[in-house]
Amino acid sequence: MQYSHTAVMSEEVIHYLKPKSGGKFIDCTLGGGGHSSAILERISPTGELLSIDLDSTAITAAKEQTKKYKNKIFVQDSFKNIKKIAHVHKFNKINGILFDLGLSSGQLQDHSRGFSFLSQGNLDMRFGTSSSEGEEPILTAETILNSYSQQQLHEIFKKFGEEKLAQPISKKIIEFRKQHLISSPEELVEIITEVYKKYYKGKSKINPATKVFQALRIAVNDELESLAKALPDALNLLSKGGRIVVISYHSLEDKIVKEFFKLESRDCICDPQNPTCQCKHKKTLKIVTKKPIMATDQEVAENPRSRSAKLRVAERV
Repeated sequence: MQYSHTAVMSEEVIHYLKPKSGGKFIDCTLGGGGHSSAILERISPTGELLSIDLDSTAITAAKEQTKKYKNKIFVQDSFKNIKKIAHVHKFNKINGILFDLGLSSGQLQDHSRGFSFLSQGNLDMRFGTSSSEGEEPILTAETILNSYSQQQLHEIFKKFGEEKLAQPISKKIIEFRKQHLISSPEELVEIITEVYKKYYKGKSKINPATKVFQALRIAVNDELESLAKALPDALNLLSKGGRIVVISYHSLEDKIVKEFFKLESRDCICDPQNPTCQCKHKKTLKIVTKKPIMATDQEVAENPRSRSAKLRVAERV
């Protein structure tokens, strides 16, 4: 299958990232190369770009899209390792870093990997599927569904999916797998739909399986922990005046970004009840976007995936 992905809020990304000729930038989520191409167009011929993605198919597609540009490095890895990756490739004191979080259109369209509740393949849900990506044991959505306890499943669905029916859904999964292991997206959708029919009579605006699939994907890829780890490491790579731009797609991601920016934009982070500062913390960021930037109505109409996107920007001081 050909990898296809439409970059979200490209104009806004360029506006806030401010790439100029000779600049040095990192794209932490390469995808199909849309944002990387826009950055390369503006920093060429002397600028440098380091782009990271776990998905080998994304890298292959991006190489084709950016083939006319030089001074680019593509790395297949998780952005949680940005500190190590940047050190290896001598990307220190850079001008800007971009995170476009979540699932790409190309991954969603690849039904063999089970990201979508419309999929007919395996319940995999890994962003990267190469066995050489690390020494950690392989974790897939199928593994979670067939081996985790009811309490563990409940916590994943509640925490990562904000699913109101996390308890009965997790219970139903345990009952189902006693007879037959869950091996396909269709089976999981059937389980969730059956539970929803008991509690809701009307038709839902979104597929009942949406939140559970999101929760499983986040758990499989350790998305929130990876983001929390990467943000401070990315900050330390920025030169003075360098900017960090983050596009998130759900409240859990956005909260992490918002709180990190807020924390790093303050001098003292002690308890307000303390009479004197004990932390000696000095602010490292200036928040550029007081409120998140949303996609325009026109972009949402052309690319529905952008509907939930929130863009936040901060600048190194």
